[in-house]
Parts: sequence; C-alpha cells; structure tokens
Amino acid sequence: MNMISRLLRLCLLVFGSLSWCFAQSISPTGTLTYKMEVARATPDAPLRSAVRRAVVALTNSGKTALPVSGWAIYFNNFKRLQKEENPDFDITVLDGGLYRITPTKSFRQLPPGATARIKVTAEDFRNLSDLSLGFYIVWDKNPAHGQKIANTDPDYLGALQDEPAVAAATFQQNAQLKFGPLAKQIKIFPTPASYRETNGSFRLHAGIRIIADPLFTKEANLLAEELGGILTKKSNVSATGTGKAIFLQKNNAASEAYQLSVQKDRIVVSASSPAGIFYGIQSLKTLLPANAWERKQASYAVPTLEAEDAPRFGHRALLVDVGRNFRTKAELLKVLDLMALYKMNVLHFHLNDDEGWRLEIPGLPELTEVGARRGHTLTDGDHLRPTYGSGPVAGAYPGSGYYTKSDYIELLRFATARHIRVIPEIETPGHARAAIYSMEKRYRDLMAKGQKEAAEKYRLKDPEDESQYRSVQGWRDNVVNVALPSVYNFMEKVTDELLAMYKEADAPLATIHFGGDEVPAGVWEKSPAVKALLEKDSSIKNVDELWKYYFSKVNTILEARNLYLYGWEEIGMKKVLKNGRKRMVEDSSIAHIGYQMDVWNNLLGTGAEDLAYRMANLGYRVVLSNVTNNYADMAANKSFNEPGMFWAGYVDIDKPYYFIPFDYYRNSREDLDGNPISPNAYQGKKVLTEEGKKNIVGLQIALWGETIETPERFEYMLLPKLLSGAERAWAKDPDWATEPDTAKSSSDYLLAWVGYLQRVWSREIPRLDYYAGGFSYRVPTPGVLLENGKVTANNQYPGLAIRYTTDGTAPTIKSPLYTFPLTSKGNYLFRTFTQKGKSSRMIRVVNE
Repeated sequence: MNMISRLLRLCLLVFGSLSWCFAQSISPTGTLTYKMEVARATPDAPLRSAVRRAVVALTNSGKTALPVSGWAIYFNNFKRLQKEENPDFDITVLDGGLYRITPTKSFRQLPPGATARIKVTAEDFRNLSDLSLGFYIVWDKNPAHGQKIANTDPDYLGALQDEPAVAAATFQQNAQLKFGPLAKQIKIFPTPASYRETNGSFRLHAGIRIIADPLFTKEANLLAEELGGILTKKSNVSATGTGKAIFLQKNNAASEAYQLSVQKDRIVVSASSPAGIFYGIQSLKTLLPANAWERKQASYAVPTLEAEDAPRFGHRALLVDVGRNFRTKAELLKVLDLMALYKMNVLHFHLNDDEGWRLEIPGLPELTEVGARRGHTLTDGDHLRPTYGSGPVAGAYPGSGYYTKSDYIELLRFATARHIRVIPEIETPGHARAAIYSMEKRYRDLMAKGQKEAAEKYRLKDPEDESQYRSVQGWRDNVVNVALPSVYNFMEKVTDELLAMYKEADAPLATIHFGGDEVPAGVWEKSPAVKALLEKDSSIKNVDELWKYYFSKVNTILEARNLYLYGWEEIGMKKVLKNGRKRMVEDSSIAHIGYQMDVWNNLLGTGAEDLAYRMANLGYRVVLSNVTNNYADMAANKSFNEPGMFWAGYVDIDKPYYFIPFDYYRNSREDLDGNPISPNAYQGKKVLTEEGKKNIVGLQIALWGETIETPERFEYMLLPKLLSGAERAWAKDPDWATEPDTAKSSSDYLLAWVGYLQRVWSREIPRLDYYAGGFSYRVPTPGVLLENGKVTANNQYPGLAIRYTTDGTAPTIKSPLYTFPLTSKGNYLFRTFTQKGKSSRMIRVVNE
C-alpha cells in the first residue's frame, strides 16, 4: 500500500469521511475564480426590467475538487439580496452587507474545471454597482484567515448588454444641442462677474519677473513655483520693479474679489487680500493653453483682457469620503490642486464612518490599529470586517489605510497655501462603528492590565444596552451611547488633538463637522445608562430628546475652544409624533445658536423637498448639498454599465450646472428614476425669504466612497461634474435662471449650455489631461439611435470623435470614425474618444 493510500485509509478510520481530509488538504491558492453574470428572464426582456438576475459563476480552476464541506465563502453586497433558490448553497446575511455562502448537504463537490452558479441578485438591481464583490474563501481548519478568490472579469465586460433605450435617450438629449462654429469664449473659468477681451496678447516668457506687494509674498512664491513647472526658466519674486512683469498689487476690493488686467506689456492682478490675489492668479492660469502643463516651453501667449470678479458664495466645498474606501495622500494632494484651480475653498473631509477611521489621533492608537484596517473577522476585535468588497487581507488598500499626524499636517499646509480650508468631519453619534470597536479594543487591553479607570475613560458603548436597531447600511452596533460621560471625554480628546495639528500646520480651523445623520430608530431605548440619565436629568423628557442633549454637549465643547458646530441637517431637527408616526422636523428652538448644516435631502415625495429653505428661513446657516444635483457618486445615467449609486436619481455634468441655488424647484427636471417631473411637483413648498437667502452660505459637491475602489474610479466619478459645481458656487445666476418667461428661459438655457460645453470640452477638460499629472475624467458615451434599420450616432460635444466596430470587438483609436448613419447589419460597438485618446464606455447596438 503506497503512502497516499495509507493516508486515505487513516482518514476513513479516524474521521469516517474523505471529504474532511480533502477539506483540510486542498490548496485554496489559485483554486477558485469567479465572475459575475447578468441574465435576463427571457432573451427579449429589457435589461432594466425587474425580471432579471445576477449570478456568481464560481469556477474551480485548480487541480483538486472543492470538497463537500469544510469551507465558507464570504462576499459583500451593498444592498440586501433577494431570496432565491440555491439548493446546493446556504447564503447567510451578516451585518453591514457581509454575506456567507456555505454548502448544503446536496452539494456534491466542484470538480476541476467545473463551474457552480449561485444566484445573488440585489434588491432594486439596476447597475453594475449593485453586483456582489470581494469574494474570498475561509477554510474550517484556519478560520481566522481568508484567501481572495480572483475575479476573471473585474470590468464586468461579460455583463455588457445592448441598451438601445438608454443610448436613444442620450441621442435625443444631444440632438437638442445646436453647435455652430467655435464662438469667442470667456477663457476664465469659472465664469467671472465681468470680462472684456481686447485684441492682442501678452508674451509670458521664461523667467518673467513677479513684482508683489509684501502682503502677497506667499502667493507670489507659489506662482513662481508653478511657472517654473511650465516655463524653461524660473521666475524671481521682488517687492519693487518696473517693466514687463506680473504685478500683484493691493486694492480695496472685497476680501475674495480680484481684478485681472492683461496688457501687451504687463499683467496686473489686484486684490485686497491674499485669497483674492490667489484667485486672480488661478484665472490667469486658465488663460494659458490647455497643454501648457504637458512640457516646459520658452513662452506662452496670454490674451489681453480686463476682468473683475468675486465669488457668489464664501463656502465652495467638495466633500471627500475616505471612511468607506481610503484615498491616499497623493490622491488628496491632486484633488486639492484641482480645487484650487477652480477656486473651491473648502475640503469637507469625511474622516470616519462605520467602515473606517482614517486619522491618527495621538494617545488613541487603537483608532488606526483597529479602525483603519479591514480584513476577515467576525468579531471585529483586532480589525474591522470586510465591506464594499475590501477582501480578507487586513491592511489592503483601499479598505484599509489612514493618515499619520505628519500626513495630515502636510495636507493642511498644502491646502492652506491654496486658500482651502480643511473641515474635518468626525461622524457621530451614528456611523461610528469604527470608533466604537477601536475603543472596545482599548477597553479590553487596559482592563487586562487592571487599569479600569483608564479603560473606561473613552468607551463609546454601554455593554448592557440591549436596544434593537438596524442602520440604513445594515449595522446593528454603530451608534455611540450619548448617555455615557466617556463619550464626551472622547469628543474632547479628538477635538483637542485636531486643534493641535491645525496649530502646528498654521492652518485655520473655525469648526468641526460632527455629522449627525442616519441614526436609526430604536437606539438607546433599552440602555441602562440612558435610563439612569433620564432619571437624573428631568430636562430630558424621553429618549428622542437625547438628540438635542448630545449636540448641545458637543457644542459646549466646541464653544469652549472658539469653534462652532457644523453637521448634517439633523443637528437642527427633532422627532415629533405626527399621524401616529414619529418623524423628523425642524427645531426652531435652537435656530439662534449658530449651528451650520449641510442639507442634502430634497428628494421628491419625502416632504423634504424644501428642507434647505425652511432651515435657512429659521436662521440656520445652510450649505446646499442637494443630493439630486450635487452628489457626484450618483451614476451619470441609467445604463447598467454606468458605475455609481442611483437612489437619488442620476447626476451628470448638467445637474450641478442647471442647479439654481435660491430656487432649485425652477429648473428641477427629473424624478428619482430619471423621468420628467410634473409641473406642480413643488406646489405648496416653502420659498426662500430675503432673510433666508442671507443664511445660504455656500454650495457643496459630495463624493461618497462606497463604490470607489481605485484612483481612476475616484476621478471618473468626480470629473467633469466638479467643474459644474465650481461654476455654480462661484458665478452669479445666469440670465436663464432669472428669466420670468418660461419658454425664453428654456431657449436661453440651451444656448448657455451649448456655450458652457464648448468651454469645458475645448479648454478645461483638455487641461485636465496634463494638470497636476492628469486626471481620469469621464468621457461621455455617444448617443445611438437604431431606427428602421439605420444606426445614427451623436455626441455631447462635436469636438469628440465617435469610433465603432461591427464585429463585437472593442473600438480603439484606430477603429473607423463615425461620420454618417450606418445601414449595414452588425453587432455595433461605439465609443467616444478625446483628442488625447481617452475613451468612454462602450455602447452596443445590434442591427439585425
């Protein structure tokens, strides 16, 4: 009997099953692969109909059979899965979108080369961002570790479907745009308040002198550094001088206003403040050719002109969520450079969430040791469990990662030099799971050392709390217990460490954003600590009033440090009983305190359509963060293959552009499904009062990170939407926004929109091929209309090329150029290409 036979006989004698031995001996590395398949119920069913399914095709690509037991496969799904028949597999939902697949008794191994198909269809399944991801296997013999299962189709090309309805809708949108010859354009972006171009140019040559008022020395040095990157000789900065030069001069304009005068023999930027000078310099940079940042040259021609400008809003923000998926310091530095170019002045830094804590806090190392790391675990003891497909390996990007104190100070200094305020968000009391589990690890470690007082000092949960709740994202344990004094010790500690970092960086900090959104029903109701607080403090009538109690305590912490409270809209709201149901309404009793809030909810049919205006009218300072127009993480259109969320509708470059801050009802066009809204959709809703208008302090573009795994996807979702957000935050209302005649307003809008697209696609998007190292912006897909056997295509901007193939292969820059309607039969694939060769997603239309 050979050795293998002896081992097999031993397995049978000792364990009574060969499957146990196979489960312990099979090598999982490289054994399993998977890909996602999107199927229709019938071949003729539309892809976007409710009758479709998603399947994970699990293939054994190894040499040994996957045994009947001894393993489990884990994966993530952002949305809850539908209940489906999978006789060979049990699928169990765990918290936070983590799922587990285990074999049933009917499973009969998976031989080498074989594929098992498991139905994993998400509820309200519309696009590829709803597909399951992050599959890994865990073996019973090694339950603490998981091994990634490779995705053989990571771009889901196998799920590419023909979507003639989506392509046709895009075609009709593009057909409304009437482009003539490239008109003389405003070359400054965003649109300045006053602009007059004259005939002539200034030769910006290598080594040009910069003559700056001493107040503007920092801005002058930064300009010299930037010019040194595009010119063959660096510029010198001096306080006095004459002749051909760039002059940075002081005047008496408003704080962020500037004047820019480009003459044939000099350039003069005038402002009363360093910020104003900086914005004038950014306008000067947008006058340069788009390819100025490609390579150094000896000189550039700058058109002569006169411009006066000032921002509409003092708060022009981009929210970047690094809690769900981490963004590196290098990615953030690029974004700060981009924000500065387009005069955005606030980075709203969403630094923590249920799925991650991203900033080192001296004295609380557990926050990053535990809260900044995701990997396989069911206890969340030493790190957090996988979410958003982050996989089994703790420490792997982008699920894991954090900024050290020195990283953060570097980011602050970089931002401050570019007149960008970094507002940190410490999301509480909900969305706090990463912080909660980090502090639980601290508690356990210190208790093991007998240090009870230290262990309890920063604890965020009441261990005896038996309250039952479930957050929107599926967590049952993500809300701090606001009755605990230790919670406020934690908030003070984090606040003080943040202040110390800002002081060391010499960066301004006037506020900390403390979140406040999406605290689910049921929290705190069965907490002994809460019960004791209610008995002790008679001013708190019930659990619902803990909301105001919490934020008043946080506000006191901030006020003691000369900071004001900033949060989501809920910080100024309260729960009331209405028609037998609890609902959140605005709280007028604290409107005078000085809270500032981001109001995101203007969803049709929720009763919150006018919430931003109601809060501003009451006296709250409001930043318009309207989800329907300003959430960049929403998918650009209804295509299955377009990444992003869609729960609040679809957001492309046009949505932030046509947003009217003081009357966003007026130009709202679509419901949450992308369909036209009724003319009376906003009937009876509150309008802004004149006093309310004074409380609209700014506008924010938000980029949430659930579906963003790579730097390329991050930039794809952000651009070019960010340009429209910058335009609307900086520039005054365009004429079409205030035109009372509806028909004229519509026609004026189309003219303005065409002009805007010409500016963006002929100047600003080409600039992004080179600026700050170049960006991976979204290229619009072509519109394609199949009608009566004829295939017609068009694009959002005629300067973009459409190329196609007829044999089902992916179009390249060398594929045929579309120039006229096509009548040949074929499996057409279309793509848009920029002059630089960047391409859009593919659009498939079959002409049979």
